[in-house]
Amino acid sequence: MGNVSLPTPVALAVGALCLVGGYLVGTVAGPDAPDRTTAEVVSYDAATQQLCLGGEGVEGHPGVADGQLCGVWRRSAGSVTPKPGDDFRFVSMVSSSGSDSAVNIYGDVSRKS
Repeated sequence: MGNVSLPTPVALAVGALCLVGGYLVGTVAGPDAPDRTTAEVVSYDAATQQLCLGGEGVEGHPGVADGQLCGVWRRSAGSVTPKPGDDFRFVSMVSSSGSDSAVNIYGDVSRKS
């Protein structure tokens, strides 16, 4: 059998097709991005960074107890301090070690238009 070589444009097209195929497989089969949800601030303790959210936005989230999602607010620099009644756009994560579990809330006060 002889030595077969592809012309450069064909090799580049095959490489590009492989990259596009890999991207599509990663997008379809990859992990889902967390959905950001909006809920109402029930309370916030600045000393402990304990934030409690309520309303329809917390329904179905892991860590909800008595209709409220309470956890440690992981804030970014310059974040507006939440007050009861504010709308809060967030993503929550529950981390557990042994029998203990902790709720981390990432988000910020929604700006009114």
